[in-house]
Amino acid sequence: MGDGDESIEEAVAARRERLRALKAAQQLLNTPDDDGETTREDEDKEAENLNMKFRNYLPHDKQLQEGKLAPPVLPQFDDPVAVAPPVSEKNEVKLDPFLNIAPKKPNWDLRRDVQKKLDKLERRTQKAIYKLMEEQEKEKQSTEENSGNIAEDGN
Repeated sequence: MGDGDESIEEAVAARRERLRALKAAQQLLNTPDDDGETTREDEDKEAENLNMKFRNYLPHDKQLQEGKLAPPVLPQFDDPVAVAPPVSEKNEVKLDPFLNIAPKKPNWDLRRDVQKKLDKLERRTQKAIYKLMEEQEKEKQSTEENSGNIAEDGN
C-alpha cells in the first residue's frame, strides 16, 4: 500500500504545480503594462484599423459612405446542358450501354403476353365491321328497290 500512497502524493504535487503555473500565466495576461505610451499607440492603431465596410447598406453619414464597397462581380454562368449539342439516338446508344438493358416501355411484357389475344380480337372486330357494312348495303339496296317499286306503281 505504500506504493499507492506515494503515487497519489506525487500526482497531487504535480497537479499543484500545474495550477500554480496556470495562475501565474493568468496574472501575467491580466496585469496592464507599465508603459502608458504603448497603450496609446495601440489605441491609435486600433482607431486607424477601424474601417467599416458596408456591402449592403448605404449609411447617411458622409464619412461612413467612404466605406461603401462596390457590389461583387458575379462570374457568368454557362449552362452545360444548353451548350452541349443535342445527342442523336445512335450516339446515345453507343455511349451508354445501360440504356439498352432497360425496356423502352414499362408495359412491354404485358403487351407481349396479351398480343395473341389482341390479334384474335382484331380479326373478330374486322369480321364484325365487314358484316355490319354488308347489312347496311343490303338495307340500302332494299330501300332503293322499294322506292323504285313505289315509283313504278305510281306511274
